[in-house]
Amino acid sequence: LTAYTPGHRLCSETLRTRLTHPQPNSTMAPKATSGRGDKKKKPQSKSVRAGLTFPVARVARTLRFMRLAKRLGAGGPVYLTAVLEYMAAEVLELAGNACRDNKKKRITPRHLVLAIRNDEELNKLLGGV
Repeated sequence: LTAYTPGHRLCSETLRTRLTHPQPNSTMAPKATSGRGDKKKKPQSKSVRAGLTFPVARVARTLRFMRLAKRLGAGGPVYLTAVLEYMAAEVLELAGNACRDNKKKRITPRHLVLAIRNDEELNKLLGGV
């Protein structure tokens, strides 16, 4: 519905008709409400809410089954999942670079080892592996 401005082609009669007889797809049609008046939202996974690719719910379930503590907060699994996703992306990027240096198109275990051993911090973290 456009606003009425003087000199515009829509006259008051047209506006009155549109207000009393809205179109089927009009935003003026009454909407079905549930509960507190909000529209029913499509269910969203925890990973989508956090903007991650790795599964937050699976990490949370694993932490629960490990019984590291009696209680588990909502933010812990999200943080751990973000760290795991970052580490995987970092290693894969370095392995992709090593793969490209060897003029190959496929990442092999050898490329992963080269990537980890050539990076100072990853080598220190995964030194005993």
